[in-house]
Amino acid sequence: MAASAVNGAAVLRLRVLTLVLLLGSWEIVARSGWLYEDVVPPLWRIAVAFARLIADAQTWRHLGVTGWEVVAGFSIGYLLGAVFGMVAGAWRFFGDAVAPWVDGVATAPKIVFLPIVMLLAGTGIASKIALGALSSFFPVAINTAAGVRQLNPVYARVGRSFRLSAWNMATRVYLPALRESLVTSMRLGFGLAVVGVLLSEIKLSNAGLGYLANEHYSQFRVPDLYAVILLIFVLAVGSNSLMGRLLRRHPSPEK
Repeated sequence: MAASAVNGAAVLRLRVLTLVLLLGSWEIVARSGWLYEDVVPPLWRIAVAFARLIADAQTWRHLGVTGWEVVAGFSIGYLLGAVFGMVAGAWRFFGDAVAPWVDGVATAPKIVFLPIVMLLAGTGIASKIALGALSSFFPVAINTAAGVRQLNPVYARVGRSFRLSAWNMATRVYLPALRESLVTSMRLGFGLAVVGVLLSEIKLSNAGLGYLANEHYSQFRVPDLYAVILLIFVLAVGSNSLMGRLLRRHPSPEK
């Protein structure tokens, strides 16, 4: 316990030091004149823009739109990815058959599918949700399938010895044993769902944080653009931290 506390304090100090170095380097570059000032503005201008952003009621409307698109898209992608991954992991023949196609599409930038998604789902919120779901599906499916294949085979043998149905095998054997893998998939899929939604908002939207960032960029309001990026970063770090706590609070049954 004492060693863990010491390590935790050391990690915290390193994080603070890294943040201070990053902010200090930014401020040095901003004041050095090496780059155009409006491209790398001083930190105080970004702080003022961030405060103005938080105080603006429209920001929360855009945040609500993006939040809904991310949560809906991620939920769909995560559920489908987890189911697909368990099937592909448990049924080796099926997993080996679809692996080249899944791996191939997984490595492609999902923004290239946006025109197809818009043809199928329109240009409204549905297309952003669909791209978020598409972005999160593949990391969840691949990670879940790998997790199933790495399970102790005793679990599957015990389930078969009790003549469990496919549903009971999934809910009573695989899901509890895959808890850690599923939480890791959640963190991976959520991050890519955010990226997919924001990219789709930048390309074609009239609401959302991606649209707001693009508006500031087109008007060359650079401090406001950095303020939006900072808000997205803070929300992403907070969400990732919550998922990390979920993983630590509910460790894998094997541990």
